[in-house]
Amino acid sequence: MNTHCIEVRGDFACFTRPEMKVERVSYDIITPSAARAVFEAILWKPAIAWQINRIEVLKPVQWINLRRNEVGKVIPMNSVTSAMKNGTGELALYVEDERQQRAGLFLRDVAYRLHATLHMTAKAGADDNLGKFNAMFVRRAENGQCINQPYLGTREFSCQFRYIAQAAEEPNAITESADLGWMLHDMDFSDPVNPQPRFFRAQMKVGVVEVPPSKEAMA
Repeated sequence: MNTHCIEVRGDFACFTRPEMKVERVSYDIITPSAARAVFEAILWKPAIAWQINRIEVLKPVQWINLRRNEVGKVIPMNSVTSAMKNGTGELALYVEDERQQRAGLFLRDVAYRLHATLHMTAKAGADDNLGKFNAMFVRRAENGQCINQPYLGTREFSCQFRYIAQAAEEPNAITESADLGWMLHDMDFSDPVNPQPRFFRAQMKVGVVEVPPSKEAMA
């Protein structure tokens, strides 16, 4: 089977709406791109790609207002390129000088069941096959192993995860249904120089959001 299911839980989450320029405001539920990142945190190789199929919301949507310290700038790419060429350069970023306080509307006490299908990519080698990677993912997910700690939107909001072998035997999602509006599906990297965001109309029906394939998402 190439389709896998994991459950993720966390105290806080923030799946930032791109239309919010200054203050962070989360979508109502996890986005497909954030869900994909959780699977990739457990297993990622150039030879494979994850396609999110379904998101099940296991707890009612709850909100919290928080004010956090953030860094207001990044190290310029020109400085990084110059340091790589010359072997020296100023790459320090002094947090005390660049600190900013920003308010955010985040989610709290979240839980989701995520369903995704494993696909091979054009970068797969002669020795790569779906059976091998499926077995690797199941073993790693069941043992709680990951490449990096999975998180819910932003790295400070880490999450717990567990592998679900039989999703039909798990408790049902919440009973709420709602039109969640246009939601970020993922980034389209067909043109690496100019990646484009893709959106889809998220409809939650009895706690379940069916995610369309990438090619069906709207540009």
